Amino acid sequence: MIAALTQLLVLQLVGEVIARGFNLPIPGPVIGMLLLFLALALRGGPPPDLQSTSQGLLQHLSLLFVPAGTGIILHLHRVADEWLPLLLSLLFSTVLTLALTALVMRLCAQRVVTGE
Repeated sequence: MIAALTQLLVLQLVGEVIARGFNLPIPGPVIGMLLLFLALALRGGPPPDLQSTSQGLLQHLSLLFVPAGTGIILHLHRVADEWLPLLLSLLFSTVLTLALTALVMRLCAQRVVTGE
């Protein structure tokens, strides 16, 4: 478990170093996640210890929303002042996500049917 957590944190650190070193607009943890994906794709999947550690972290994923909820409560006055732009951006991003998901699903279904 310690080795798997170390792997995850090292990849996040490498992503952070890349993001800051090249002054990229992409967050370091996202780059670290892409590096993890590439490493797992090259290996053919996760090793058992990484898989079990990741499953354990995912079981407690809801705890990661506590800081965000605390931040919203802390800045509730800003949310009240800017409710319309927040609402519009949430609605637009939701509709856009649904549309893109449907488009990707349609393209994937066509590929399965045609056998590509």
